[in-house]
Amino acid sequence: MDYHKLGFKCGLEIHQQLKGKKLFCECLTTNSSEKSDIHFNRRLRAVAGETGEIDIAAKYEMEKSKKFIYEADSKDTCLVEMDEEPPHSINPEAVQVALQVALLLKAKIVDEIQVMRKTVIDGSNVSGFQRTALVAYDGVVETNQGPVKIPTICLEEEAAQKIEVKDESVKYRLDRLGIPLIEIATEPDIKDAEHAKETAEKIGMILRSTGKVKRGIGTIRQDVNVSIKGKNRVEIKGFQELKSMPAVIDKEVGRQISLKEKEPAHVRKVEPDNTTSYLRPMPGAARMYPETDVVPLKVDASKIKLPELIEDKVKKYIKQGISQDLAKLIAKSDKVEMFERFIKEFKNIKPAFIAETLVPTLREIKRKYNIDADKITESQFQEVLSALDQEKIPKNIVINILMDYASNKFESMDRYVGATDAELEEEVKKIVKQKPGLSPGAYMGIIMKKFQGKVDGKKVMTILNKLVK
Repeated sequence: MDYHKLGFKCGLEIHQQLKGKKLFCECLTTNSSEKSDIHFNRRLRAVAGETGEIDIAAKYEMEKSKKFIYEADSKDTCLVEMDEEPPHSINPEAVQVALQVALLLKAKIVDEIQVMRKTVIDGSNVSGFQRTALVAYDGVVETNQGPVKIPTICLEEEAAQKIEVKDESVKYRLDRLGIPLIEIATEPDIKDAEHAKETAEKIGMILRSTGKVKRGIGTIRQDVNVSIKGKNRVEIKGFQELKSMPAVIDKEVGRQISLKEKEPAHVRKVEPDNTTSYLRPMPGAARMYPETDVVPLKVDASKIKLPELIEDKVKKYIKQGISQDLAKLIAKSDKVEMFERFIKEFKNIKPAFIAETLVPTLREIKRKYNIDADKITESQFQEVLSALDQEKIPKNIVINILMDYASNKFESMDRYVGATDAELEEEVKKIVKQKPGLSPGAYMGIIMKKFQGKVDGKKVMTILNKLVK
């Protein structure tokens, strides 16, 4: 398709969850999946916004007359999420992260953060509204197809998680409600479907560079606004993976081309086959009104320290002898901070081996041995790498130790310690003398079996090369 000829317009809205505490209370953002111990029901109705009108999308949801059933785990939910207590002051750590992102996107910071209410009557917010605040404006993200302008960067609270839908009711889990979200909106500067994907990837890279964002399915969401000449804007929600974005946009453009009549602007959701279906009317300005329970926050961005971008980390790691693929892998992983500490602490271990240990080796343990390697703690990684750094253990046994950690079979590092260099050389000499005439490979097999793999194969071969001609 010729996107330019079609009058293609496309913009993104990126929503990214943050780590730490929730936006308006002290609850942690763990998003618990444990059995709920809180249960209650509500019904919601729409109210007029600042314009004096009821928002069309809110009215649409209210007319469904649904009962909303809520459940939660009290470990990460309190009276604020239940709308039984006023919100606390806005989370200063979340504000700091939002300011970092804003500065990385070259945006202008507001003088004062004023929290607003956005009417939401689908039950995903117990109060009937979502709190949102403008943090910065007039930013830009650079892409291979030119700059994409960013008019707004907001900080808002995440909605509850829908877990069951019936004709007369909807059930929600509240543990996700209130998690800080950074919302980044772009202008319709995106030129085609692949450009949309690239822009989303660029913004995602900047968000992850802070080291303060949550990871995993559902922690970042992308909404895409699409229109062609002569047609109204459609907002598409529900992208599970970025790789599907170009296909969804292509199909939506095809759908708009085939329309016989002009349809009103509305919201659509992504289906499994990358087509879209009608979800609800497009919300408007009528749903916004001031939040009177949260005091505005004066902003000082002068002391904000900017994080190193992931793409810059990759370049740095490559210079340290790490392959490009592995450099990207470690830079994008949640082990990157640990990796940077370890390469400073363990000077006798190549950075590439530490990177391999923290990411590909763990994946191998999960895939090949079906062991939950996520259980391995930083102190356990530190213990095994410290033993390797001091040459107490060989490299080849590191994976065995990690598997024992993950399986709760680890007893003592002494169990894995091999022979000293002097002991190893003495034993190699003895074996060569007892079994003369064998090849180096045959000797290697005998020696490694004797030491149960607890010695460095390179050291063994160095000794053999001196003894076997």
